[in-house]
Amino acid sequence: MLIAAVVVYPAVALSRASLSRYSITGLRQGSVGAANYARLLEQEALPTVVANTVLWVAAIVLVTVVVSLGLAQLLNEDFPGRRLVRWALIVPWAASVIVTSKLFVWIYDYYFGLLNHALLSLRLVAAPVDWLGNDATVMPAMIAVGIYVSLPFTTYVLLAGLSAIPGEVYEAARVDGASAWRAYRSVTLPLLRPALLVAVVLNVIYIFNSFPIVWTLNDRNPGFAHDTMITYMYKIAFKSSLRDIGLAAALGVVNVLVILLAVVLYLRTTSWREAEA
Repeated sequence: MLIAAVVVYPAVALSRASLSRYSITGLRQGSVGAANYARLLEQEALPTVVANTVLWVAAIVLVTVVVSLGLAQLLNEDFPGRRLVRWALIVPWAASVIVTSKLFVWIYDYYFGLLNHALLSLRLVAAPVDWLGNDATVMPAMIAVGIYVSLPFTTYVLLAGLSAIPGEVYEAARVDGASAWRAYRSVTLPLLRPALLVAVVLNVIYIFNSFPIVWTLNDRNPGFAHDTMITYMYKIAFKSSLRDIGLAAALGVVNVLVILLAVVLYLRTTSWREAEA
């Protein structure tokens, strides 16, 4: 019953909405078949939104995994204050994403933001930068926040993977004369592959569905030039002049299919790894 209420019913309702026509007040006016999906492909903003989504997900996941590998390796070593550093790393993860996003809105502020103040003090820029209002900087600014929020979870997943690697494996590598880099490349990374796979797939799902960051940092900009598929869907349904629930529902179905594809690829890859072992 719980699965039916939480998963099955919303999925059926979303699918039905994607095949229906609604009034501007949200009243269903009958079925239109696949017309909403056809209209979705005709939207001028769709290519831009898809490109934004690909850049948004790929950049955050790639940078997060690379930086998390280094952080996990550092936190796996024994050094004074390690426990304190581990606790501090949890803060961006534990904090509300909306609160964190709003904090970065203030940091990026053109007039009073700490970032512009620091850059001007260091003479790295000659004038304040409109981080969230300039087309050239708004996406990198949002990606930076996405990386900041994603680092703790990814680091802890990889740290768990590193902690599970037996020390005897490294001792055997040293006896064989392997250098530190050779041991990392030939021992650590292969044994860390399951944790890496989990981190990448879960990050893809989380970042793809991330609404608060993009919405909070991009709400001042008109149009859809910097939207991802999630915020684009919301604007179509509630914020644009279209207010087209059927069209937004069709995009919602596409979003769900993209996530399901990521999960299927994850499960297939995991099964392949297990069979190979």
